[in-house]
Amino acid sequence: MSIAGEVSYIISRAQAEDSRVVSLGPLVFFSSATGDAWVLEPEGRLALCLARAGEPLQVEIQETPETFAIGWTSEYRIEGGHFIYWSSDGRETAVYGYPTAQIERQSTEPRNL
Repeated sequence: MSIAGEVSYIISRAQAEDSRVVSLGPLVFFSSATGDAWVLEPEGRLALCLARAGEPLQVEIQETPETFAIGWTSEYRIEGGHFIYWSSDGRETAVYGYPTAQIERQSTEPRNL
């Protein structure tokens, strides 16, 4: 499996308005019933939105067979069922309706890439 493959898969689930949470190594990917898709790095609490309302976004992800690099744009936390994210400009947004319980479960499972 590849990061690019997971990105394509989770965006397709978002476009189908299907809420899913999957992991690949240290990363957690999720889609929402509202058409949003994200990739998270739970250890550093880093986040990158991949799609909004079913529309894929321009993102920076580089991958080789040995390594990968992601242009993270946000940090996040989960609080009381809300997914809260903020970017370097400090603007904070709280979203309700994301699969936060499943995200937290996937985020705590040990894994390797």
